Amino acid sequence: MTKEEKLELVTKYGKNEKDSGTSEVQIALLTKRINDLTEHFNKHAKDHHSRRGLLMMVGKRRRLLDYLIKKDIDRYRTIIKELNIRK
Repeated sequence: MTKEEKLELVTKYGKNEKDSGTSEVQIALLTKRINDLTEHFNKHAKDHHSRRGLLMMVGKRRRLLDYLIKKDIDRYRTIIKELNIRK
């Protein structure tokens, strides 16, 4: 992920361009990285070391989404709708 892509996600989901700590920004960044790694595995199916990292990222995103459900269900619903996480 390039610096510009990261800044774009932070400004879109954060309160300002320096707000990288909110749950929505972290979930958006993890989703971008997960999607990039998913494309990587189409070419490199036997890359098990990166697969472990992918699973760790999916788990971290899941924990952040669980936290967001407890804190504010409306923010949770908007973030999953915008990122197309749930099918």
